[in-house]
Amino acid sequence: MATTSIIEQVAGSSIYWEDLPVGTSYTTSSRTITEADVAASAALTGDFNRVHVDAEYAKGTIFGQRIAHGMLVAAFMAGLTSRSIPNQLMEGALFSVLENRLKFPKPTFIGDTIRVEIEVVEQKQTSRPDRGIIGFMRKAINQRGEMVAELAATCLLKRRAPAMAS
Repeated sequence: MATTSIIEQVAGSSIYWEDLPVGTSYTTSSRTITEADVAASAALTGDFNRVHVDAEYAKGTIFGQRIAHGMLVAAFMAGLTSRSIPNQLMEGALFSVLENRLKFPKPTFIGDTIRVEIEVVEQKQTSRPDRGIIGFMRKAINQRGEMVAELAATCLLKRRAPAMAS
Protein backbone atom coordinates (compact mmCIF):
# COMPACT_ATOMS: atom_id res chain seq x y z
CA MET A 1 0.00 0.00 0.00
CA ALA A 2 1.47 3.35 -1.06
CA THR A 3 1.59 6.13 1.47
CA THR A 4 1.14 9.78 0.67
CA SER A 5 4.20 11.92 1.40
CA ILE A 6 3.93 15.08 3.44
CA ILE A 7 4.80 17.05 0.29
CA GLU A 8 1.89 15.49 -1.58
CA GLN A 9 -0.41 16.20 1.37
CA VAL A 10 0.62 19.85 1.56
CA ALA A 11 0.50 20.29 -2.23
CA GLY A 12 -3.07 19.01 -2.25
CA SER A 13 -4.17 21.26 0.62
CA SER A 14 -6.15 24.47 0.49
CA ILE A 15 -6.92 27.14 3.05
CA TYR A 16 -10.52 28.39 3.00
CA TRP A 17 -12.48 31.06 4.88
CA GLU A 18 -13.28 28.65 7.72
CA ASP A 19 -9.58 27.99 8.29
CA LEU A 20 -8.82 31.63 9.11
CA PRO A 21 -10.35 32.58 12.46
CA VAL A 22 -9.48 35.94 13.99
CA GLY A 23 -6.08 35.73 15.64
CA THR A 24 -4.51 33.40 13.07
CA SER A 25 -1.03 34.72 12.35
CA TYR A 26 2.18 33.92 10.51
CA THR A 27 5.39 35.61 9.38
CA THR A 28 6.93 35.65 5.91
CA SER A 29 10.54 35.26 4.92
CA SER A 30 12.55 38.50 4.60
CA ARG A 31 14.08 40.63 1.86
CA THR A 32 16.67 43.39 1.81
CA ILE A 33 15.84 46.55 -0.12
CA THR A 34 18.81 47.46 -2.29
CA GLU A 35 20.08 50.48 -4.19
CA ALA A 36 19.16 48.65 -7.41
CA ASP A 37 15.58 48.13 -6.16
CA VAL A 38 15.13 51.85 -5.47
CA ALA A 39 16.66 52.82 -8.84
CA ALA A 40 14.42 50.32 -10.66
CA SER A 41 11.35 51.59 -8.80
CA ALA A 42 12.15 55.17 -9.79
CA ALA A 43 12.72 54.16 -13.42
CA LEU A 44 9.57 52.03 -13.59
CA THR A 45 7.22 54.53 -11.93
CA GLY A 46 8.82 57.82 -12.93
CA ASP A 47 9.00 58.79 -9.24
CA PHE A 48 12.41 60.44 -9.08
CA ASN A 49 11.66 62.40 -5.92
CA ARG A 50 15.05 63.49 -4.62
CA VAL A 51 14.52 61.91 -1.19
CA HIS A 52 14.72 58.55 -3.01
CA VAL A 53 17.47 59.16 -5.57
CA ASP A 54 19.70 62.07 -4.44
CA ALA A 55 21.97 61.15 -1.51
CA GLU A 56 23.20 64.71 -0.93
CA TYR A 57 19.69 66.14 -0.92
CA ALA A 58 18.43 63.36 1.36
CA LYS A 59 21.15 64.14 3.95
CA GLY A 60 19.36 67.45 4.59
CA THR A 61 15.92 65.88 5.13
CA ILE A 62 14.39 64.70 8.39
CA PHE A 63 15.49 61.18 7.40
CA GLY A 64 19.18 62.04 6.99
CA GLN A 65 19.52 59.59 4.11
CA ARG A 66 17.63 58.29 1.11
CA ILE A 67 14.45 56.32 1.74
CA ALA A 68 12.75 53.63 -0.31
CA HIS A 69 9.55 54.50 -2.15
CA GLY A 70 6.50 53.65 -0.03
CA MET A 71 4.92 51.80 -2.92
CA LEU A 72 8.13 49.79 -3.36
CA VAL A 73 7.86 48.69 0.26
CA ALA A 74 4.19 47.82 -0.32
CA ALA A 75 5.14 45.85 -3.45
CA PHE A 76 7.76 43.91 -1.47
CA MET A 77 5.14 43.21 1.19
CA ALA A 78 2.88 41.80 -1.53
CA GLY A 79 5.70 39.69 -2.93
CA LEU A 80 6.77 38.32 0.44
CA THR A 81 3.15 37.57 1.30
CA SER A 82 2.41 35.83 -2.01
CA ARG A 83 5.55 33.65 -1.66
CA SER A 84 4.50 32.43 1.79
CA ILE A 85 3.15 28.90 2.06
CA PRO A 86 -0.11 29.96 3.80
CA ASN A 87 -0.83 32.44 1.02
CA GLN A 88 -0.06 29.89 -1.68
CA LEU A 89 -2.53 27.53 -0.03
CA MET A 90 -5.16 30.33 -0.06
CA GLU A 91 -4.77 31.09 -3.77
CA GLY A 92 -7.38 28.55 -4.87
CA ALA A 93 -9.92 30.02 -2.46
CA LEU A 94 -9.21 33.71 -3.06
CA PHE A 95 -11.92 35.36 -5.13
CA SER A 96 -10.65 38.91 -4.79
CA VAL A 97 -8.74 41.50 -2.81
CA LEU A 98 -11.48 44.04 -2.09
CA GLU A 99 -9.46 46.77 -0.39
CA ASN A 100 -5.95 47.70 0.70
CA ARG A 101 -5.19 50.56 3.14
CA LEU A 102 -1.56 51.58 3.66
CA LYS A 103 0.28 53.51 6.37
CA PHE A 104 3.99 54.24 6.63
CA PRO A 105 4.77 55.06 10.28
CA LYS A 106 8.56 54.95 9.77
CA PRO A 107 10.85 55.24 6.75
CA THR A 108 12.46 52.27 5.05
CA PHE A 109 16.09 52.89 4.14
CA ILE A 110 18.24 51.35 1.44
CA GLY A 111 19.80 48.29 3.06
CA ASP A 112 16.87 47.61 5.39
CA THR A 113 15.62 44.03 5.55
CA ILE A 114 11.88 43.58 6.00
CA ARG A 115 9.62 40.68 6.83
CA VAL A 116 5.83 40.74 6.97
CA GLU A 117 3.87 39.75 10.05
CA ILE A 118 0.32 38.82 9.07
CA GLU A 119 -2.69 38.45 11.34
CA VAL A 120 -6.35 37.73 10.63
CA VAL A 121 -8.26 40.60 12.26
CA GLU A 122 -11.74 39.99 10.81
CA GLN A 123 -13.77 37.03 9.64
CA LYS A 124 -17.35 37.64 8.59
CA GLN A 125 -20.01 35.94 6.58
CA THR A 126 -21.55 37.50 3.50
CA SER A 127 -25.04 37.26 2.07
CA ARG A 128 -23.71 34.51 -0.23
CA PRO A 129 -23.18 31.18 1.57
CA ASP A 130 -20.27 30.12 -0.64
CA ARG A 131 -17.96 32.97 0.38
CA GLY A 132 -16.82 35.14 3.27
CA ILE A 133 -14.73 38.18 4.11
CA ILE A 134 -11.32 37.98 5.77
CA GLY A 135 -9.51 41.05 7.07
CA PHE A 136 -5.73 40.79 7.30
CA MET A 137 -3.35 43.18 9.04
CA ARG A 138 0.06 42.98 7.41
CA LYS A 139 2.98 44.74 9.09
CA ALA A 140 6.40 45.25 7.51
CA ILE A 141 9.00 44.90 10.24
CA ASN A 142 12.62 45.88 9.63
CA GLN A 143 15.79 44.34 11.07
CA ARG A 144 15.60 46.76 14.03
CA GLY A 145 12.13 45.46 14.96
CA GLU A 146 10.43 48.68 13.79
CA MET A 147 7.13 48.64 11.93
CA VAL A 148 7.79 50.58 8.73
CA ALA A 149 4.52 49.87 6.90
CA GLU A 150 1.06 48.64 7.79
CA LEU A 151 -1.34 47.28 5.22
CA ALA A 152 -4.94 46.43 6.07
CA ALA A 153 -6.27 44.06 3.40
CA THR A 154 -9.86 42.92 2.97
CA CYS A 155 -10.27 39.76 0.91
CA LEU A 156 -13.17 37.67 -0.37
CA LEU A 157 -12.56 33.93 0.02
CA LYS A 158 -14.41 30.74 -0.83
CA ARG A 159 -15.96 28.80 1.99
CA ARG A 160 -15.15 25.11 2.35
CA ALA A 161 -18.84 24.23 2.31
CA PRO A 162 -21.74 26.62 1.92
CA ALA A 163 -23.16 27.73 5.25
CA MET A 164 -26.51 26.27 6.14
CA ALA A 165 -29.33 28.63 6.97
CA SER A 166 -30.23 28.50 10.65
